Amino acid sequence: MDPLTHLMTGAVLACSGFNRKAAYATAAMTLAAEAPDLDVLWSVRGPIAAFEHHRGWTHTFLGLPLEAAVVVGAVWLFHRWRVKRGKPIKQAAPLRWGLLYGFALIALLSHLLLDWTNNYGLRPFFPFNPRWYSASLVFIVEPVMLLLLLAALIAPALFGLVNSEVGARRPAFRGRGWAIAALVGIVALWGWRAVEQQKAIQLALTGDYGIAPNNVQILHVTAEPSPISPFLWQTIVETPDFYQFAAVDTLHGTVSTGERADIIYKPPTTLATLVAKRTWLGQVYLDWSTIPLVTQTEVDATTGETTVTFRDLRFMVDVPFTHSRGDAEDPPLSGKVILNADRRVIRMEMDGHVQH
Repeated sequence: MDPLTHLMTGAVLACSGFNRKAAYATAAMTLAAEAPDLDVLWSVRGPIAAFEHHRGWTHTFLGLPLEAAVVVGAVWLFHRWRVKRGKPIKQAAPLRWGLLYGFALIALLSHLLLDWTNNYGLRPFFPFNPRWYSASLVFIVEPVMLLLLLAALIAPALFGLVNSEVGARRPAFRGRGWAIAALVGIVALWGWRAVEQQKAIQLALTGDYGIAPNNVQILHVTAEPSPISPFLWQTIVETPDFYQFAAVDTLHGTVSTGERADIIYKPPTTLATLVAKRTWLGQVYLDWSTIPLVTQTEVDATTGETTVTFRDLRFMVDVPFTHSRGDAEDPPLSGKVILNADRRVIRMEMDGHVQH
């Protein structure tokens, strides 16, 4: 999920009751909820290094205890700094560092849970189990979740202003009910979307796929979410020879395709694609991608250079905020390996950025 969703989830979790048990709970849980995304620092080593380590060990159960210690350590240092400067410290809850560590772990787990719900996925059991897991329930930026979290954080302050105007006594902690309601609403949204996702898959299984609808062998079906509406899904049906895209509306029970225009045939394996798959980019990409499309896209007649493109069909669907498969040659999370006439690698790119 996006960083704002993670940060607000940590803050709302704290407001649901944890901030009553230990001082600095809100700060620690907010920081911990976003801490795993510190793996973005790998980008200093280039785009492929960043791609390889994104949602790496910081997004594993093995890494969470260390991350919790770092977060609580940072909060402790802040506390000591305040003490040394003689800052007045008025905490409504007692200092409980052990309990704060446990709360940080809960916030870190929320990060893994949120990332599991979108289609990029994560490897929580790495290195013991390198498999990627993704539920593909919500879009990478889900406006409904953002609104629920924002309401839980803003509403108590607004009602507090109203109460202060009428002279009501200000409580030490506010917004617990709003926070719990927002969290329950998010879980309910996931459940609703899971039901609609299964409906979309069933509709895709019974759809007409153009070439030989009565004889096509269906190998696999995935349903990718659209933002806001739980009824709109983009399905990808895999057959032995091609992939069929379709827009599914579970509310009206419709499956919309453009027949051959929504079909991508599986590309042939060439010497260039075999070499590209063995490169650093190729190995990292194929380890992550669940529906990879590896194609030899260009051959320069002058230099003999060949371009092999890596794409993931999950990110080639037509949804808002992303490139459509028809309008963009390079959808999000695509890579390129450029080979010379001797089939040696001369350049690798990820999302248009060259790896040096």
